[in-house]
Amino acid sequence: MSAFALEKAPDLCTGFDSAGPATRFIEEKQEQQLSADVEELAGLRFSIVITARWEASPDEDPRRKKELRAELEDLRARYFDKLDRIAMAFGVATAIQIKDEVERRVTLPLHMNLAEAVIQQDTEDDAQFHI
Repeated sequence: MSAFALEKAPDLCTGFDSAGPATRFIEEKQEQQLSADVEELAGLRFSIVITARWEASPDEDPRRKKELRAELEDLRARYFDKLDRIAMAFGVATAIQIKDEVERRVTLPLHMNLAEAVIQQDTEDDAQFHI
């Protein structure tokens, strides 16, 4: 018998399989937490993309590039720490799906000016919180 079947054994024996209010509450809280974690991961991804673009810019001062590289390392570490926390809380398969979705969704077109991208992201963030 699989682990899933063993978990469901009492329900299969009694025929009772509806979730109670406490279970629905917990599931709703988990969904809210996962949604918040995904948005934070997307924000980190956007910061990584923008910072990497600035760091690669030929117009940047070498000292500023060094600062940007350090910031980029920090952002990447935070990004992967967040992914690890998602994997521990919701499972590795879920974390992989979320990572793929965030990396597919959060991009910066090559022709877009960095300042325009930041303004656009700020506008989208403001609109999201006022809905």
